[in-house]
Amino acid sequence: MSGNVYGERFKISTFGESHGEAVGVIIDGVTPGVELEESYIQAQMDRRKPGQSSVTSPRKEYDKINIVSGMFEGKTTGTPLAIILYNTDMRPSAYDDIQNSFRPGHADYTYLHKYGLRDHRGSGRASGRETAARVAAGAVARKLLEQRGVSIVAYTTEIGGIACESYDEASIETNPVRACDPAAAVRMVEKIEALAQAGDSCGGIVECRIRGVLPGLGEPAFDKLDAELAKAMLSIGAVKGIEFGAGFAATRMAGSEHNDRMNKDGFLTNNAGGILGGISTGAEIVFRIAVKPTSSISIPQQTLTTSGEETVIATIGRHDPCICPRIVPVVEAMACIVLEDQYKRQAALRD
Repeated sequence: MSGNVYGERFKISTFGESHGEAVGVIIDGVTPGVELEESYIQAQMDRRKPGQSSVTSPRKEYDKINIVSGMFEGKTTGTPLAIILYNTDMRPSAYDDIQNSFRPGHADYTYLHKYGLRDHRGSGRASGRETAARVAAGAVARKLLEQRGVSIVAYTTEIGGIACESYDEASIETNPVRACDPAAAVRMVEKIEALAQAGDSCGGIVECRIRGVLPGLGEPAFDKLDAELAKAMLSIGAVKGIEFGAGFAATRMAGSEHNDRMNKDGFLTNNAGGILGGISTGAEIVFRIAVKPTSSISIPQQTLTTSGEETVIATIGRHDPCICPRIVPVVEAMACIVLEDQYKRQAALRD
């Protein structure tokens, strides 16, 4: 099965299924000699794991990491670093009743047509469970980026049509939806809980800010920094769109409004989102992603069986009524992976 590898100089390969024995990642290109504690990676895993609040899946996965190679005496060796997370709360039998029906919004139909078979156990490889491996790899990349002075923070700005009206970075990890506006967070939680009670779900918008990136990262013409970030974000199953800086609002601006003018202190505005010509400017990199409503809902929906017969299906199980809260650390992880790869590519250019 192709398409499981990302990166050129800092490369990751994820494996595993939602209700299989484990998920994991192999990371190649890790700088040797870096002190890396398991607790540092585990802290990021704990941000993504299910069962954190009333607005996340009640599935109980502790996401305990197991580093099986690439570390010695608390330091990275430079050889492939392999991390395994064993699944502990699998319930594949919960999907037996719908194994011959296509769930609306899921990859059931497309996987069957691509491979001629599909793993119906909680979406198998297409499950959001796969992102646990990405977060583990992203934590390793984050550690390397910290040494470069780079910081990355993502947060929810909108859920179910309720938008944040203020920005308080300190509040992001103190509310269950990881919103940057604590007042809006309360209304978001109420909206999610009401939809969940009705068997429905909602989506939202997540923004990411990256600070401390040196100017010059990005490879024209096909490996532009914004193109690589876009690919990484759109590879997350629930993400349906992305915009940088002013984004789609740029279509309503004149060139004189959109251009980021400069003085001796730097850029006066940041409508470009920190990237020009596909290369970092040194300004803060800012992008937003559109997160679709969770596909797994218990409201009955019309669909087809694998034999082409019409039927009605309701997905009963343990699912997030809104993916935004748990996708935030995934967004940060993928951004870390992209940037560490780009830093290593830039270093190779100057060698």
